[in-house]
Amino acid sequence: MSIRIAAFALPRPRRLPLRRMHEVARQRRELAQLDDAILADLGLSRHDAQHEAARPFWDLSGTPCA
Repeated sequence: MSIRIAAFALPRPRRLPLRRMHEVARQRRELAQLDDAILADLGLSRHDAQHEAARPFWDLSGTPCA
């Protein structure tokens, strides 16, 4: 006995629109440009900002995807 599942019933992997990928890349570039005083106001260290800015645009783990 085999079970058939309709292709439309399977979940599709979530794809990010190109616009969203561009936006994430832009935000990370801008984050790397902020001075230490602004980063401190945001509760981030220079290391945190550099680490986030170095992430690839498609890596959104832990980031809300709008």
